[in-house]
Amino acid sequence: MTRLPLFVLALSAEPFLQQAATKYTEAGDTSAVWIGRDGAPHALAGGRTLRFDGNGWVSGTERAPRSSYRDDGLFLDGRRVFPRDGNRSWAPVQAHVAQGGDGRVWFASPQGVGVRAKDGAWRLFDTSDGLPWDTFTGIAAAPDGSVWLATTKGAIHFDGKTWEYRQGQRWLPDDGLRGVAVDASGAAWFATAKGIGRIGTRPMTFREKAGFFEGEIDKRHRRTEHEYVLEVHVEAPGDASKWRQHDSDNDGLWTSMYGAGECYAWAATRDPKAKARAKKAFDAMVFLRTVTAGKAPAGFVARTVLPAGGPNPNSSAYTPELDRKFQTTRDSLWKVMDPRWPLSADGKWYWKADTSSDELDGHYFLYGLYYDLVARGDAAEEKRVRDHVAAMTDHLIDNGYRMVDHDGKVTRWGVFNPEELNQNPLWADDRALNSFSILSFLKTAGHITGDPKYARAAAELRDRHGYHINAMMAKIHGGAGAGNQSDDEMAFMLLYNLLRYETDPKLRMIYGLALKRRWEIERPELNPLFNFIAAAVLRGEKFVGTHRTLDLTPEDGWLEESLDTLRRYPLDRFDWRLTNDHRKDVVKFGASTRGHRRDGRVLPIDERFVNHWNHDPWQLNQGGSGLALANGASFLLPYYMGLYHGFLRE
Repeated sequence: MTRLPLFVLALSAEPFLQQAATKYTEAGDTSAVWIGRDGAPHALAGGRTLRFDGNGWVSGTERAPRSSYRDDGLFLDGRRVFPRDGNRSWAPVQAHVAQGGDGRVWFASPQGVGVRAKDGAWRLFDTSDGLPWDTFTGIAAAPDGSVWLATTKGAIHFDGKTWEYRQGQRWLPDDGLRGVAVDASGAAWFATAKGIGRIGTRPMTFREKAGFFEGEIDKRHRRTEHEYVLEVHVEAPGDASKWRQHDSDNDGLWTSMYGAGECYAWAATRDPKAKARAKKAFDAMVFLRTVTAGKAPAGFVARTVLPAGGPNPNSSAYTPELDRKFQTTRDSLWKVMDPRWPLSADGKWYWKADTSSDELDGHYFLYGLYYDLVARGDAAEEKRVRDHVAAMTDHLIDNGYRMVDHDGKVTRWGVFNPEELNQNPLWADDRALNSFSILSFLKTAGHITGDPKYARAAAELRDRHGYHINAMMAKIHGGAGAGNQSDDEMAFMLLYNLLRYETDPKLRMIYGLALKRRWEIERPELNPLFNFIAAAVLRGEKFVGTHRTLDLTPEDGWLEESLDTLRRYPLDRFDWRLTNDHRKDVVKFGASTRGHRRDGRVLPIDERFVNHWNHDPWQLNQGGSGLALANGASFLLPYYMGLYHGFLRE
């Protein structure tokens, strides 16, 4: 596996300020908030004064200061002013004013936001500059020279360059803000009808952030003795004290991606805990194969498992009647199965059938990394990986490049054979992805086992059926935000393995072009996993065509964008509802609730909800009711990958 030397391309992952919110709903309906003469936050609630004593809100006596708001214009030093910045000349009304410790004066009015420097020069900003919303209810300058704005629909932080929009229960008790104050530490306090909100920062490193998420996963997110890693459900919104685990269709995929991150963690840090976590994830994937023994064809892997001591999943949620309804109303190719959850031969586990290509894509991504980074050097473990991967891959070859289930029929999505991909128009949209899926599986199996039969099988698919040419159609592109991000997630993992293990220059060009084309479409999504995969295997690669030679190296800026996403990645992993379709800094796709910022990029990750990297980042309204608690695996994988490949220095 290729690692880039640090001096070629790397950024120092220095400590950064991690934002986090606290909500004090016990304060009740508050109409104003300010920083008192004693330096503590104070608030008005129902005609009485409250004071924050460091732990909670107690009775206070200090009177609220006079508001800096003027309904009749912008007044500074007793005079009405009309700020001018280039072609912009405003006559503000309904102006909120705040003066920072650096001597600059900020104001917010219906026209927008302005700041006057100490030399008297003005800078004016409106929604065309990225201001998300402009109905203001308060303003407060922060010690670092930035400003916090309270609005009727959330809070805005602006440092003169970057706008940060804070909306929804992730950040605030309520979006209708009545006022804002900033204390000496830079924390912003907000008065709302549902209590007081605080948004503060603390220094944090990426390593500390990773440790936090790993601790949370160890505490709540390991299901069954095999420890499948997935989100959990909680009993009360935002309350992690009581949770309930559950299974999903893609337990194999998500646990594989978590395990892949821990493989990188072990290789980059040599932390024994990371090695143990990676091994546990691999063990869990092996069990998904062995649990089907005696019931399904050899080498078949289940989606997930449930203990047989619990309710029988076939009796209610997974019945043939429901399958037939789904087949009739949503997917004509859907399989009707009875049972969908067979019982293992030992009677201890229900295992879920009809396994999809998604699962295999995640499995093989993990297997290559586990073999190269964790098992290497341990003869017994190397053999265990070889045996497992050979069994899975032989299942595909022996069944004509298809996954065949316990009922003797092909699974709904386990189709990789040329008769379907190249001849059946129903599979046209999946031709490219499924073509390089099977090529990636075979290449990974050949690398791990050393058996030349996998190279011969791949050569047959290329030479007789053009699978490598199929793979060049990287993505059917219907404009910004088009396509299926779940397919993108799989494609990047598959092409990563293909390019790591392929030595033929012509095939490397083909796979490299496929990945570069896909990455160019995905780049506005600010996805650090996609960026790091592309950079790890494309740097220095070229495609020589009939008309020109293309440099496949990702263009500059991807590393800074990736680090910004990792810094912003929220510590709060509840699926809070985040509503952004009202914003004035976004461009919508027609009348839909999908869109992007004016620069063509999606909203930053701390202004949307991300569980896994298969989500749609162009959707402006995301999240739920705070009853699902995601884990941090989608942070851990790109972070540790970036650390291993030398994109980060710590």
